[in-house]
Amino acid sequence: MLESEANISNKELRREKIRERYKGSNSELLEVIPGKKAADFYDDVERRVAVYVRVSTDNLQQTSSYELQKNYYEEKVSKNPNWTLVGIYADEGISGTSLLHREAFNRMIEDCKAGKIDMIITKSVSRFARNIVDCISIVRQLSSLKNPVGVRFETEGIFTLNDNTEMSLSFTATIAQEESHIKSSIMNSSIEMRFGRGIVLTPVLLGYDHDEDGKLTINEKEAKTVRLIFFMYLYGYSCKDIANSLTELGRQTKKGNTTWNAGSVLEILRNERHCGEILTRKTYTPSYLDHKSKKNRGERAQHRWKGDHEPIISKDDFIAVQHLINNAKYGNKGILPELKVIPEGALKGFISINPRWAGFKVDDYLYIAKTVCDNDEQNEDETIQIEAQGGDFDYRGFEIAREQFFNNSDKLSVTFSLKSMKFSYNCVKKLADTQFIELLIHPLKKLLIVRATDSKNKNAMKWLFLNGKGDYISRPVSGTAFLKNIYDLLGWNGNCKYRVRGIRKQNGDESLLIFSLEETELYLPKDTEMCDVKSDTEITSLAETGKSVIAYPSAWGNNFGSNYYHHSQAEELQRMKKEKDWNMQQEITSFSDYLDLNVTSREEAGDNIQTLINDMKMEETNDG
Repeated sequence: MLESEANISNKELRREKIRERYKGSNSELLEVIPGKKAADFYDDVERRVAVYVRVSTDNLQQTSSYELQKNYYEEKVSKNPNWTLVGIYADEGISGTSLLHREAFNRMIEDCKAGKIDMIITKSVSRFARNIVDCISIVRQLSSLKNPVGVRFETEGIFTLNDNTEMSLSFTATIAQEESHIKSSIMNSSIEMRFGRGIVLTPVLLGYDHDEDGKLTINEKEAKTVRLIFFMYLYGYSCKDIANSLTELGRQTKKGNTTWNAGSVLEILRNERHCGEILTRKTYTPSYLDHKSKKNRGERAQHRWKGDHEPIISKDDFIAVQHLINNAKYGNKGILPELKVIPEGALKGFISINPRWAGFKVDDYLYIAKTVCDNDEQNEDETIQIEAQGGDFDYRGFEIAREQFFNNSDKLSVTFSLKSMKFSYNCVKKLADTQFIELLIHPLKKLLIVRATDSKNKNAMKWLFLNGKGDYISRPVSGTAFLKNIYDLLGWNGNCKYRVRGIRKQNGDESLLIFSLEETELYLPKDTEMCDVKSDTEITSLAETGKSVIAYPSAWGNNFGSNYYHHSQAEELQRMKKEKDWNMQQEITSFSDYLDLNVTSREEAGDNIQTLINDMKMEETNDG
């Protein structure tokens, strides 16, 4: 008890000392040294003043606003005897949502940092910056300089060196930014409505002039240059070769330049206006704050207006040129797009994959397969007809277990990524002494076939290499040109790898490897979140291997495999049993036949090139 009482007594004593200390000292002994007064806009002190002026567009109406701002602030600064005008920093036709391209503004900030400016005057927060982050950060930078620089916003009555201004500045800057957001939304909606009604933008373009209504009309002299470019590319010249030829001929660009480069040639080859069409919104701006444009890959709606104006080159030639451009980087120098389908026999409906053609899309593969497959063959849910003989077992309710659930080190498999595909060594053994293979895909049945071929086949792919011991080893098959189509066809995730199992079918000396692309194992990178996989793909993680996680579709948890009769009576397998002659080397039908493209032949293109060059030289002689 005594110790407890002593503790209480000590606490009371300490409290009493604290109370005495805070009663204060003798004021006669205290000297107060006042601090410097905070800077204020209205102080009568010498200041070097900069004026910032900005208008967001460069049209004539904005020019008057621009001049009025400059004149007003020049007069305002001259009337104050304590102010010296450093300069008027003016950006005309520049948006305030980004600091990019605002040369005068950025130069003014650098002068502030160099100690040349004491104060900035501008009309409003929206003139200074329409991006809240930029506005606040720049004001803070200026305030923290060795010689602090204040900004005076006239309309809002804010001077940033005052202690109580940041909250009101933040609020005002937020409103200015949201105004830009609203204006951007309104402008996008207006553009969308105009495009939908055929009111499209028609900027200046080589080969065309504008009539009184703004429509494109052919400029025949310039059109000759455009035709020469397209015919030369169809003939086999590269963009660089064409540019050099145009420079030698002295042909002028739309801006009057006579020096050409590959980029300017490619731009003409890519412009659909030369074939009489207009495609809207090829690019779009995701953010109204940075104004960075991005290629439109389906993120925004587009409108294609056909027959808008008279074409300089045919639509078929334009399509052929686009295919050539898309596939040039894969080494394909063919004139016409080639996508070929087997029209009949054991492999009916299978399409030969060209490893260097990237111009075709999933819809093209589906279309060409449907042209040779009848409605019954296209129906994936068709009822299976079973022909039973006396004494046959009844396998209804039985399933063929999936190979993936067993030890399958000696099974046939192929692993896909967006860049390449790798066959297991057992695939190589099943097609012994085969250095080159051809891939066939059935886009309706989701089947892939591998068959032997030779190097003369334009669609041949090399899948082997010799090791130091003289043995053939499986090598990755590059597929950047076509694998994206397979991923798109099957709805696969581009960040993942997929492995599918296969079987071998043989008929005499002819062998095929057949893979079902719907029975897949999924390889997820270990750092992949499940939400990164497409929402309609339900997966069950089973095991980790190396840098990946192996996953199977969750639907596999409900069964062991496919229905016995569905598996054994599969249409393609039955057809192979019935066909005595697989006719593996039969002629396959070209996709270009179905497209019915009337493309200028190489010979005709060569004649047109010579005629155009002669005309151009004659024009030059006459003009001289």
